[in-house]
Amino acid sequence: MALNLVKLCVGVRDVNHLARLQDLRWERQGRLYHVTRMTPRRTGELLDGGSLYWVIGGRILVRQRLIAIERFRDDEGIGRCRLVYDRERVLTHPRRRRAFQGWRYLTREDAPRDLESGGDNDLAPVMRAELAELGLL
Repeated sequence: MALNLVKLCVGVRDVNHLARLQDLRWERQGRLYHVTRMTPRRTGELLDGGSLYWVIGGRILVRQRLIAIERFRDDEGIGRCRLVYDRERVLTHPRRRRAFQGWRYLTREDAPRDLESGGDNDLAPVMRAELAELGLL
């Protein structure tokens, strides 16, 4: 059964800002990854269809499918991990998430559903979340 990770997207204002930053990295490196100090122990479950869910502005807003988890040593000999993920970004139903350090596991049952394209799903994710909290969506 697939398992997911959730990670804070520090310094990113919104999903469009994330997209621009990732597009620049893609042009320079030809792949997307996030470096973290700790390596997940449940890699088999994560790579069995799991995704990396990004928290932007206190809400989970978007996910990207995990492709690989690579261990390596940095220039100082410290063990690190690359969470390699797919370029496709999938918007999710916004869900509030408090700040935390590092990453956390996120089960399929606890993960927010994907937004389907079209209709009112084309609203900005933060606006959609605020309208939903007011009971207007």
